[in-house]
Amino acid sequence: MKRFLSLFFSLLFLCSVMALSACGGSSGSGGSGTSAVTVGVSMPTQSLQRWNQDGANIKKQLEAKGYKVDLQYANNDVNTQVQQLENMITKGDKILVISAVDGSALTNALQDAASNKVKVIAYDRLIMNTANVDYYVSFDNYKVGVMQGQYIETQLGLKEGKGPFHIELFAGDPADNNAVYFNSGAMSVLKSYIASGKLIVTSGQVDFEKVAIATWDSSKAQARMDNLITAYYAKGTKLDATLSPNDSLAIGIVASLKSNGYGTSSKPYPILIGQDCDTSNVKAVLAGQQSMSIFKDTRKEAAQAIEMVNALEQGKSAPVNDTKSSP
Repeated sequence: MKRFLSLFFSLLFLCSVMALSACGGSSGSGGSGTSAVTVGVSMPTQSLQRWNQDGANIKKQLEAKGYKVDLQYANNDVNTQVQQLENMITKGDKILVISAVDGSALTNALQDAASNKVKVIAYDRLIMNTANVDYYVSFDNYKVGVMQGQYIETQLGLKEGKGPFHIELFAGDPADNNAVYFNSGAMSVLKSYIASGKLIVTSGQVDFEKVAIATWDSSKAQARMDNLITAYYAKGTKLDATLSPNDSLAIGIVASLKSNGYGTSSKPYPILIGQDCDTSNVKAVLAGQQSMSIFKDTRKEAAQAIEMVNALEQGKSAPVNDTKSSP
């Protein structure tokens, strides 16, 4: 049975502390990792700051426990990740910590892992279409989306009946199950305002499939924003807000807005949200180009993953806070 840990987290709006809440599960000292045990850590890409941080955090904490670490990045390519995982299994890595490029594409690789008695932890991104996952650790991704939607709601005064306002929607990689949660959370707040006409999606593009950006690619987000501005906002319609689920999309949207003349008194930047507090986005917030970013302390997420590694290595159970949810 899959066992889930959905971490609660520290959040920063505009990269300044607003609220702190406890991390799910206990945070004991963990196991006594041994040099005989190698843990394979598979991260999706090095092109985003957060995955470099995640990989470094997990590696550092595992090595502090005495484990050997086989850290690999898949360059957002499914075939590369599958090959890397197969190599980890062949080399004798005993535990795999995987943040999937495509959460539905690792079935065969994880069957090989199970056949070789290799334990698997899904890290941050849910791995689907397989029973061969021992633990899943992540933040409450639906809640992240809710908070993003609430930020737009508050800044525009929608609860007070203000409007109508024009908004455009973006979503993340369709291959990443988290993108669905982020979008669902945000739309749980915004959809009633869209239905009532207080929020107008000028392009009419609302469905997840229409607004999703493959591989969370900044350049693809920039290109889509360019097309939206040309098609729907070139004749003076004011863009009041843009829903962006993370910072890589937001920085592409900022680039598009800048190149299309936004950032003046007559054409101000719309409300633009994000997630991860990447360095470039913090600078964009300070420059008034991006409105906010949600910070999730991935060191805590890494610590929970290490606790799970210790439990698996010792044949014990790690603390979890959800054994019932399904994807």
